[in-house]
Amino acid sequence: MQQLNLPAYEYRLKRAAGKVWIFDGIRKKFVVLTPEEWVRQHLVNYLVKHLKYPKGLIKVETGLRFNTLSKRSDITVVNQDGSNFMVVECKSPNQQITQATAMQVAVYNASLKAPYVLISNGMQHFCFAVNFATKKVYPVEGIPAHPAAMR
Repeated sequence: MQQLNLPAYEYRLKRAAGKVWIFDGIRKKFVVLTPEEWVRQHLVNYLVKHLKYPKGLIKVETGLRFNTLSKRSDITVVNQDGSNFMVVECKSPNQQITQATAMQVAVYNASLKAPYVLISNGMQHFCFAVNFATKKVYPVEGIPAHPAAMR
């Protein structure tokens, strides 16, 4: 797999059924290793190991509803009270992050109401603060610290 613009870590791989699988420490199981999964696992590792996000407050591939459609967010980080803190959209490293990508995560966040949105393809990372009162979105430098990590 491609080297990413995220810190390397010691991941666990296995081969089965003609595929390569990577261990997901959040879901506590092996999942098929796709380019997007490679980004997701590196991003989760970065949030937990480097930014000290509590592992128990990270959800992977959480289902949500937008109008009558069922969707899945790649990563959702919650606060200790269960409210959403950040929604993360992961893309393959060779996929450009476009306006369509931003719209996709905006649709997810219309239901989730997280104050932060992060989009990453493992090479580029874009973070935004969302103000629902003013309906404005602001670029954020870096990834915000999780409130539980600052204790």
